[in-house]
Amino acid sequence: MNNAADKRLIIVSNRLPISLRKDQGRWLADPSAGGLVTALAPVLRNRGGVWIGWPGVPDLDRARSVLDAATRGVGYTLVPVNLTAEDLEQYYYGFSNEIIWPLFHSLQSLCNYDPAYWTAYQRVNANFAKTVFEHARADDYLWVNDYQLMTLAQELRALGCKVPLSFFLHIPFPPPDIFHKLPWRRQILESLLHFDLVGFQTQRHKRNFVHCVRSMFRDVRLYGKGPVSVARLNGREVRIGYFPIGIDYQSFARGAMSPEVDAESRNLKFALRNRTLILGIDRLDYTKGIPYKLDAMRDTLIRFPELRDKVSFIQVVVPSRREIPKYDELKMEIEQLVGEINGKFAEPGWVPIQYIFRSLSRTELLAYYRTAEIALITPLDDGMNLVAKEYCACSVDGNNVLILSEFAGAASQLRRGALLVNPYNREGVADAVYQAYKMDLQERSERMRRLKRNIQHNDVFRWVSSFLHAGIEQDLADFPQYEMDSEAYEEEFWGELV
Repeated sequence: MNNAADKRLIIVSNRLPISLRKDQGRWLADPSAGGLVTALAPVLRNRGGVWIGWPGVPDLDRARSVLDAATRGVGYTLVPVNLTAEDLEQYYYGFSNEIIWPLFHSLQSLCNYDPAYWTAYQRVNANFAKTVFEHARADDYLWVNDYQLMTLAQELRALGCKVPLSFFLHIPFPPPDIFHKLPWRRQILESLLHFDLVGFQTQRHKRNFVHCVRSMFRDVRLYGKGPVSVARLNGREVRIGYFPIGIDYQSFARGAMSPEVDAESRNLKFALRNRTLILGIDRLDYTKGIPYKLDAMRDTLIRFPELRDKVSFIQVVVPSRREIPKYDELKMEIEQLVGEINGKFAEPGWVPIQYIFRSLSRTELLAYYRTAEIALITPLDDGMNLVAKEYCACSVDGNNVLILSEFAGAASQLRRGALLVNPYNREGVADAVYQAYKMDLQERSERMRRLKRNIQHNDVFRWVSSFLHAGIEQDLADFPQYEMDSEAYEEEFWGELV
């Protein structure tokens, strides 16, 4: 039997955990943002290995010295993959973000099925495969991440790569009636089945994938129940599992109690003048449901006028993918809604919605998490949503309330403590805000205690351990079960919603 801890880990993703940029003729390195880096960077820091991806610039030769300098001290090696401007336009902004991103989030009406995008997607995956093949050793374990690299295993197998290959999808996987709209649906499934392990965030996403495979390949045979199943097709055996991502719980919990965060939290409380802080933190993305959330806050102020001048809603929007026109349109829509709501309800000394459009420093982020009595996290669809878990980990007093979309991947895992809402139900979200505001201290504390216990138990390191175990170890009999996230539990959860 192989031991996962003995193998060197190679992580492959579209982007490296740092981004290079040019400022006044000098190359600079910035930490990358996003859930993937948040989840995986602590893992490589602890065990070492290699991270392969695009560094954020098209000209690698001039920037390589900066990349080498950034590699020192992080605990692992960074290997860049070159992308041309055309690659970026057609593979990333095109196929990945104008087709796969909206389709997999069940927003198929936003897809642009340009055949040139598919050609570019295959070309870039082949380019990634060449770089990976050059750096992979026979005893490595290769972990490919996310929707930009779904054909990578097939390209690697064509090159003769025989190391174990695993894939994890960080976003949702749609049901067959939506996935079948993809013109290249069979090619994508065939490519994914060249991995030894295909992993998803939740049992629901895994089930969607299995249903798609069954509908496309009549001779496939599937075995096993629970988190990991086995598919046999064309003489190959592929494991299919679900592994809900966690966070580095201790890092967030300790950070929230640091003197810097404590001071920042005190400043926030003073600025709010004893009002209840409701917090929303989202990337600029149409899947996050920010306009729906703002409409719900307007409904809250209309239907529950006693909350006026008693609450402050701070919506942080982190800039993302501004090169895509739909994202600029979304930004304008959000700003218009904020202006309308503030114009209608603002009073001297009180503005109901404070809108922040920028990235936060870690100290600012943790201070907002720690200070907010209520978090309003309502994506229309999400693979997991780590913001919800980070917020709970930073609850120092233990009396905060999490309002969470039932369409976030984290919902089935956190439903015992969170208030779950349908983000499309404006009145339902408003009712939850009012319920959270009026909730007594004992109920707040009991709910948050459940949430923190679950998130601490199912942290990022347990996620990695379970994924590596499923991909490398031969015996799945002792596969670790996720607390409050078993197959039966999630079936029960979605059965209640129906």
